[in-house]
Amino acid sequence: MARDDEADSDKEAINIMRTRSSAGRDSRADSREYVDRQSQQYAASDYVAIFDKRNLDRECLANSLDSHRIGISVFTFSGLAAWQQSKASLGTLRASLVNIGSRNVSDPDLRDEITQLLTTLEPVPVVVLSDNQTLDHVLDVIDLGVHGFIPSSVDIDVCIEAIGLAIAGGQFVPASSVLAMRGLLGSYPQKVRGWSAFTVRQAAVAEALRRGKANKIIARELNLCESTVKVHIRNIMKKLGATNRTEVACKVGEILSDETYQSSQA
Repeated sequence: MARDDEADSDKEAINIMRTRSSAGRDSRADSREYVDRQSQQYAASDYVAIFDKRNLDRECLANSLDSHRIGISVFTFSGLAAWQQSKASLGTLRASLVNIGSRNVSDPDLRDEITQLLTTLEPVPVVVLSDNQTLDHVLDVIDLGVHGFIPSSVDIDVCIEAIGLAIAGGQFVPASSVLAMRGLLGSYPQKVRGWSAFTVRQAAVAEALRRGKANKIIARELNLCESTVKVHIRNIMKKLGATNRTEVACKVGEILSDETYQSSQA
């Protein structure tokens, strides 16, 4: 019964957002700022999805985006299941915004939620909105493979620009985090050179890449979806600073050679 209530709530929210978006577009037709937003050339059926279990928070965020003339329809969902029930009638999803509030990405449940969104929505960009903007938290979120991190302390216009950047293929990271990273440039790359930097799944995928195996074969051997394999590969490439599969294979080989040598000297 609770699931039915939640689904009804999501459907009602979608209907409200459709009415609001339509009325908003009519009333803002002559707005210069609104025209500027349309430079992205969104189609009438394009939309952005907000994922947040907290009903009030997600509706407030959606209203803020719409009132600041984001230039694209915004629909809200309590979770992935609610979106899947409604997606057939919504149009084309261009980006998803996941509001995690004060939750920490070290929480396994949250990591699973974000990973599931990434694998299900791919290649649609996923952007995370969070109250926590410590450097470790930002890096951990980005490391999952998302296409942007927005701290809740920014202005709504910055949030809109970050979403637009993700749709255009870019990745948004707060300036404060970039500045903080400057002091770690000498140490952070060292963190990702060792085999221990990979999760168990990433290590298995990295070894398969070193052996030149295709994604379909990796997925079958590791009992994974091919889309999940792609997410792992993207994260492996980020950790290694690699730009293609060949680089990954070479760098993984170097890591194994270095660690084999170090073990022999121990």
